[in-house]
Amino acid sequence: MTPVVELGVDDAYRLLTERFGVADLPPLLAIENEDWGRDMLLSRFQQLTPEQLAEAGLTWDDAETEA
Repeated sequence: MTPVVELGVDDAYRLLTERFGVADLPPLLAIENEDWGRDMLLSRFQQLTPEQLAEAGLTWDDAETEA
């Protein structure tokens, strides 16, 4: 499982748009080099259930990657 906080902007954006169908994000070029861009993307992952994250191989828990 990959912790959500370890995702880069490109990966987070791709997962949100392609895997989870989020359609109301600004264009990637508009946010990829902005300090707030990554935080905004990560906040969108908080709207997903733990089950949805797990199905995509993601978690919020860093400890799961150490096990």
